[in-house]
Amino acid sequence: MKDLTNKKILFIICGGVSAYKTLETIRLFKKNNAEIKTILTKNAKEFVTSLSVASLSKGKVYDDLFNSENESEMDHISLSRWADLIIVAPATANTISKLSQGSSEDLASTVILASNKQIFLVPAMNVRMWEHKSTKDNLKKLREYGYKFIGPVIGDMACGEFGEGKMSEPSDIYNDIKNFLLKQINNKKIRALVTAGPTNEYLDPVRFITNRSSGKQGYEIANSLSRRGFDTTLISGPTNLSINDDIKLIKVETAEEMFQATQKNLPFDIAILSAAVSDFKIVQKSKSKIKKDNNLTINLEKNIDILNFISNHNSMRPKLVIGFAAETNNLEENAKEKLFNKNCDWIIANDVSKKDIGFHSDYNEVTIFYKNGKNEKEKLPFQKKSEISEEIVDRIVSQIN
Repeated sequence: MKDLTNKKILFIICGGVSAYKTLETIRLFKKNNAEIKTILTKNAKEFVTSLSVASLSKGKVYDDLFNSENESEMDHISLSRWADLIIVAPATANTISKLSQGSSEDLASTVILASNKQIFLVPAMNVRMWEHKSTKDNLKKLREYGYKFIGPVIGDMACGEFGEGKMSEPSDIYNDIKNFLLKQINNKKIRALVTAGPTNEYLDPVRFITNRSSGKQGYEIANSLSRRGFDTTLISGPTNLSINDDIKLIKVETAEEMFQATQKNLPFDIAILSAAVSDFKIVQKSKSKIKKDNNLTINLEKNIDILNFISNHNSMRPKLVIGFAAETNNLEENAKEKLFNKNCDWIIANDVSKKDIGFHSDYNEVTIFYKNGKNEKEKLPFQKKSEISEEIVDRIVSQIN
């Protein structure tokens, strides 16, 4: 990618001394053929003018949440859908605080809240503000939400102090964004499959056998892959979770339906099979509701092993097959056995006997077991499932590139 032709970048300029750097950043993006629109916050107007921004960007500058000129469309929705990505520069301590709380009090914050695109924050503030615990807490929360950060750097500040908090240089911001978009273009050629959630195996039209899987980890992995530009398909058992619009979502209920959907959509370059597929199904499902008059004996038979099918497919085996193992004891022993018996490349295992991770929790703690490579295993410590997903996708990107 020599330039940014056909790339739509939405800049949000906040009120800080470093706002002048954003003008130079816009100039660089425009020089490389990006299409630019800009939002100026109320405080940003104290440092730069709409005229100067419009002159450099050759695009429209927005500032009002309710725009009487465009009554037929809501700017906060149309802008969030228009952009390929959003850059907030400078991202002041005040802006970071508001975003971490989900504020939607003006056009800028409302666009961000309505967006499903990648958002980059370019922090700029005094060193003491940057080091303050409340700022660190806010940054941690935003990283969990999937925001990415460029900078800040260490240097002399406008206030006369020296330290970390200085806004990154325009050329560094441009290069980071260009590299991100380049990886997205490369990743769009890569088809990724994720399975998630439980499956239901019916006894009769009313009752079924299932498990406690929430699907949260699988959904987070699918979202992370999509944000990185992968052509992502999610085959999901019954959940109430939402997913990024860019992801192809296929909803199923039984293990057989999940298998058929997987088989129908092959081939994939990467398969991440996190679904908790029922090991067994009912031999003979009753056509009517079973009455409780007598004791009930249920005959079960094995379901098809989707992970084993994918890992050992002769012609359409993905280059990278990742299975999951939810264990209650002997985690390492069971995970390694599954890794080799199923012919996976990785197994990601967690101990679901721990009450604070797994299933319906938003947190997890996993160990990745590798079939090949310099590391036999790697532990990802207790953290949000969204953060676990980002770390998993980081390792996927490193392996395939």
